[in-house]
Amino acid sequence: MTAQVELGLLYSRSGSYALISEACRTGALTAIAEINADPARALNFVPVERDPCGNTDAYGPLCEEILRDSSARHVIGCVTSWSRKEVIPTLERAGGTLWYPVPYEGFEASDHVVYTHACPNQHLLPLLGWAFARLGRRGYLTGSNYIWGWEMNRLAREVISGAGGEVLGERYLPLGSVDVGRMIEEIRATRPAFILNNLIGPSQYAFLAAYRRLGEEIAHFRPETCPILSCNLTECELAAIEPAAAEGLIAAGPYFRGATGWPGARRSFGSSHEAAAWSAVHRLARLLSGHAGAATESLAQLLAHAPGGTEGIDPATHHTELPVLIAQIENGAFVLRERFEARMGDPYLSHGREAVLPAAPRLKVV
Repeated sequence: MTAQVELGLLYSRSGSYALISEACRTGALTAIAEINADPARALNFVPVERDPCGNTDAYGPLCEEILRDSSARHVIGCVTSWSRKEVIPTLERAGGTLWYPVPYEGFEASDHVVYTHACPNQHLLPLLGWAFARLGRRGYLTGSNYIWGWEMNRLAREVISGAGGEVLGERYLPLGSVDVGRMIEEIRATRPAFILNNLIGPSQYAFLAAYRRLGEEIAHFRPETCPILSCNLTECELAAIEPAAAEGLIAAGPYFRGATGWPGARRSFGSSHEAAAWSAVHRLARLLSGHAGAATESLAQLLAHAPGGTEGIDPATHHTELPVLIAQIENGAFVLRERFEARMGDPYLSHGREAVLPAAPRLKVV
């Protein structure tokens, strides 16, 4: 007999980060369709969707609505760390679990969240190590004015300073702001070796376009001498960026289109956001299969009782083991530059905060 299991989906289909939301939603719905079509799996997911429309204040109430008005105990959703933190109290009260498929800034481990995308030891530390070896240690930091930008840049300052480098400037924009002129002028004046970009959405798109124009004016600010680094830009946003504005950007992530090695997958994805959401649903399906009553168990109980193991989820922190890739945009697509061994997410950097250096350069940045 096939069990019907309601599953929450909580994604904004409009607003500053709608493209990321759509990529995650696509991954989740694709996985649901695959699971429901598999005759070997006695499980049928029924999506229960809510759309916060880009309003952070709506996430908590809508998550509560899902858990109150349906039998769903698991929710795939949220993009920003702000929205994730908004729903955690609701999940704690209702005994629910959020599956979060977006890179984040670390320093969190909730009993009610599974983190299926990368944290700093899987993105920022290897990216900075890669940059130090090739570009130097003089950086300029940008960010959107909320948790992701603050925490990523705080950690970057520690790592750059600890490596004997220098942070030449640091500036933030409100979510959605495209007023990037002052950032560009500070970069022009300080001439860093690289720029760490923690802007999101339209702010990021405007910054990339303005920086491209600066590079056309002054050779130092071209990708071969002063590239932009990112831990969150993926293929799902490239269409929103001016043609050629993102050329040369270097990014870290667990997956880029066409790469191999994504855990449990024998298919390609449009972006790492899509892959992480797809993976979240498949991991949950396997955890729910095999023993009665699993759909009502807490996350800790699921991981303890799962007949097939913990699905690559650390029972202590609920982070996941992921590949670590460095890629650069070339002719409008990400091209792999470095692959590190897969590693378990280490949200509190218990194994150290040093930048992860590659053994030796294998491919030259062009």
